[in-house]
Order: sequence, then C-alpha cells, then structure tokens
Amino acid sequence: MSAIYIAAIAIFSVFAQWLAWVAKVPAILFLLLTGLLLGPVSGVLDPDQLLGDLLFPVVSLSVAIILFEGSLTLHFRELKGIGKVVRNLCSIGMLTTFIIITACAIYVLELDWPVAAVLGAVLVVTGPTVIAPMLNAMRPTKDIDRILRWEGIVIDPIGALFAVLVFEAVSLVGKDGVFSHTLMALFSTLSVGLSVGIISGWFTSLIIRKEWLPFELHKFGILALVLMSFTLSNHLSHESGLLAVTIFGIWLANQDDLEIDAVLEFKEDLSMILISSLFILLAARLKLEELMMLDSGIFWFLAVVLFVARPLSIAVSTFNSDIPFKSRLMLAWIAPRGIVAAAVGSVFALSMAQSGHPDAAKIVPLIFTVIIVTVILQSLTATPLARLLGVRQPSPNTLLIIGANHVARAIACGLKEQNIDVYLSDPAWENCKMARMDGLPCYYGNPQSEHAERYLPLTSLHSVLALSPNRHHNALGVQYFSHLLDEQSVYSLKSSTNHAKANKDSATFLSRQILFGDTGNYAKLSSLMAKGGKVSATRLSEEFSWEQYLEVNKEAIPLFIISEQKKEDDPLSIRPFTSEDKKQPEQGDRILALQPPKMSILKDSVNKEVSIGEKLNS
Repeated sequence: MSAIYIAAIAIFSVFAQWLAWVAKVPAILFLLLTGLLLGPVSGVLDPDQLLGDLLFPVVSLSVAIILFEGSLTLHFRELKGIGKVVRNLCSIGMLTTFIIITACAIYVLELDWPVAAVLGAVLVVTGPTVIAPMLNAMRPTKDIDRILRWEGIVIDPIGALFAVLVFEAVSLVGKDGVFSHTLMALFSTLSVGLSVGIISGWFTSLIIRKEWLPFELHKFGILALVLMSFTLSNHLSHESGLLAVTIFGIWLANQDDLEIDAVLEFKEDLSMILISSLFILLAARLKLEELMMLDSGIFWFLAVVLFVARPLSIAVSTFNSDIPFKSRLMLAWIAPRGIVAAAVGSVFALSMAQSGHPDAAKIVPLIFTVIIVTVILQSLTATPLARLLGVRQPSPNTLLIIGANHVARAIACGLKEQNIDVYLSDPAWENCKMARMDGLPCYYGNPQSEHAERYLPLTSLHSVLALSPNRHHNALGVQYFSHLLDEQSVYSLKSSTNHAKANKDSATFLSRQILFGDTGNYAKLSSLMAKGGKVSATRLSEEFSWEQYLEVNKEAIPLFIISEQKKEDDPLSIRPFTSEDKKQPEQGDRILALQPPKMSILKDSVNKEVSIGEKLNS
C-alpha cells in the first residue's frame, strides 16, 4: 500500500504544478490545497503512518537540498546597488519581524513565550519559490524585483539558522547558564557550519577541476556530498547542517571557472520534486482539531504580520537608502511565506510537543494559515497595487533570442543598431563569450530553467525568437515561452528545409516555425552571412515604397518591420516577417533585412558617399 500512496503523491504533485502553470499562480496554492484534501479533509493520506520515523529525516534532507539549490544562484556580483538593503532585510529587518510577531503571538494569541518565540523565528523567512511567479506576473521596477528575489534566496538559510538558534535558546530555559549555553550553541553552529561548508565547497571544486570525478557523475556525486555535508555538520553541532549546505552552494556559485550548469539544472528539477512532495506531505499532517483550535485572535495576528511587521521591517531596512517611497510601499506588501517556514516549523513543533509544551500543537496550523493567506492575498493584489503606485515596468520592450550563434549575434547587432533592446541566451559558453564581446547581454544556460527565471529580464520581454540551429533547444524554448508570454509573441526559425523529423515535434513548435517567411531558415541565413551578407535597415518613404524596396532588394531576406513609436511610453512596435503575416509595411517603417554580399557592399559605399557629402555640405 505504501507504494500506491507514494505514486499517488507524485501524480497529485504533477497535477497541482500543472494547475498552477495554467492559472499562472504560485504552485504552493494548489499543493497546499491538495495536501489538505488528502489529509485532514478526506483522511486518505497519513504521512506519519506512511513514512513513520523516516518522515522528518526525509523532510530535513529535502530542505537541505532545496537550500543548496537556492544558494547555487547567489553570485556576489549581482548584489551591486542593492547589497545594503538586502543585508539589512536579512539582519535588522529580520529581527524587527521576529520581535513584532513574537510579541503578537504572546499578547494576542496568548501562546507560551517559548512557543511564540519559535513561531516568530520561523515566520521571518519568505521564499523564492513563491516570490518568483508573483514577480513575473507583477512586472515591478528593477529595484523592487532584485530586492525581493535576493531577499527570498538569502533569508531562507539565514532565517532557518536564526530559528535554530532561537529553538536552542528556548530549549535551554530553566537550566543553569542559559545565556552562556546559547552563546556556545551559536559559536558551535557557526564554526562547524562554516567549516564544513567551506571544506565541502573547496573539495568539490578540486575534484571537478582535476577531473577526478567523471562528468556523468557530477550531478550524483555533488548530491551525495551535499547530503553528507548536511548530516556530518548536524552530527558535529546540532542543526548546523543548513548553514553548511548554504555555504557549500555559495562557494561553488562564485567560482567563475567552474562548470556547474548541469548540476544546477539537475538540482532545480530535484528541488521541484521535493518541494511539491513536501508541501503535500506537510499539509496532509494537519488535523482538523488543530485547525479548530485557532480562534478569532488569528485575524488580529494576520493583520499584524501583514500590516505591522512587514512595513516596519522595510522601514528600518531601507532607512537612509535611495529606494523611492513608492517602491518601499510595494516592498512592504510583498512577503509570502514558503517551504522553509513550513518544513522547519513542522520539525520544531514535533520537538516542542515531545518536550511537553502545551501550545506546540498550534505552531503548524498557524504557519500554514500565514502561508495560505500571504500567498493568496498578495498574489491577487500585487499587480493592481504596482499599477496604482506606478512601480510597474512599462510595456515589455526586450526581445529574447534563444541562441547566440553567429546568425543570432548578427541579427541582434542589427536590432541593437535600431535601438531595440535584445537579450541572448545560449548553453554554449563560447557563443555567450562572443556575444558579450559584441556588447550584447547574454545568459549562459537554458532560458527555461529556474535559474534563468531569476536572471533573465522576464518581466520586460516583448517577444521570443528561437534562432538556435538545434531544433530541440528551439522547441523547448517555444513551448515554455508560449505559455509564459502568449503564443503570438513566440517565434522559431527553421533549422533547414528538411522536415523529415517534423512529426516528432510538438504542434505548438511547428505552428511557431514561421520566422522570416517560407524560404527563411537557419542554413540559408548562415550561408549568406558566411559569404559576407550583412544585416541592415532601410526606411520606407513616399519616394521609396514597399514595392520599390522589393524590386531593388530581390535577393535580400526581410527580417523585421520596425514602426515608429508615437509616444515614449508606447509599446514596442516591431514584428518579424513571418510566413503567416500578410500585412504590408507602411510609409515610415524601417525594414531590417539580411542583404546579400553584393548588396551589402553597395549599401556600404552608398552610406560612405552620403556621409562624405554631408561633411562637404557642412
């Protein structure tokens, strides 16, 4: 029977993630709902009976993997300009939140102070898994977007460590030398966690650089080292493992010469599986009688969490900073709780219940109530509030190009010369390096990964062009971004005229393989560029119409139509030539096209003559 339950959890996890994908909301909503329906509502799933003594070791190891995956994205260079605010949010802001929530739990919910302190410590964390989808829908200004993303990543391990220290302190109450014991616990946790994390990071970097571990074992080998680091650190100093795996990940993330993209992609997939399963399991552990224990005081408690604790935390964290007032108001509203709060709180609640704390049973239902309310309320109101405050980014104006090969770079350079914002993406480092040498921003990796979700300008994307010669990369990108944006904003270039394998591609991909007309394909563009063809723009006028352009440029391949923007804040007016587009360019439009070699030379000489003439006239 256990195998059936585990398989069912996997199926329900996928279904909940799919529902979130369709509704474009954080997956936590449907995962929590699934867990509540399977657990306290129907009584079908009992995680304690299913996993027994293995439940909380599994939860602890899963949280360690999730934190390690998050820390792999912590590049120190990304903190430029917002480092002070993020640092404050994860220190004095966190302490402010802790003090206010703890005091409210004592005086409003009338909890025992040790239980209230642990609850306050657990609820200081937010979560990147719930913040990222919210930000993608909200499209806030860059300062808000970066601050919230970094806070969600950084505060998870710091908040978890802080909660461990608070739990250690309240566990020692009534014993001699509680203050000295707490200081010793803090010193032991920090020293052991930092040491194990640094040593693990150094050792992993060494075995990768020296190629002592074959590439095909990198993913499994690093996963094994993460689990070993976590358990060893916890064995040497109680609850120091979370810090160890976080330092481990940060060390690897900031080694510029280390190739860990495949590891990161594997950890992202593994984290999604673990997060989905954990939310269902932990929500299923809730009992209806525990939920009924929450009286009307919960509404006052939620009001303090939302309207007092978070705004004061933002106020002290952004004091004397350059963050605009309206941006601070937006930051003061967004603080959804996630998986770390649920998992760490569940572990502490069990320990405190075993120690005889009468209010320990209220910790888990209170945490899940805060998670549900913050995620639902802030997801529904974030976009309208951003629009009201004027902190939403203008209409998307960036073209994302999948591929940084020579064809994609040439087209990107042509677009850049016409003042069109472009961003490239490629999993090949050599292509990315060449793009950056051309002054083009390029994301190194797969654009549909969770890592890309943090570093690509997703909130400002106007459209996506799949220009990779690899049909597989194009297909994945088209399928992913067709849903994230909309199907009419995603296009793909055919690799060649050969479609022998077309029946293996998705209908979505085939319907989007329409870039640059019926004759346009990667092989043809690449061949023309190799012979000296160049991407250039021509403006249509009353004297030079579209029909005349076609007559003069018979061998050119038109790529884009760029229309003039009447106002500065108008949406970007650019559309690629496609096999389905029958609308002809108009007077004043610019035609960006790939000119054949002879035409390119002629255009260059004409441009030089015009330039010389202008100088002579002046």
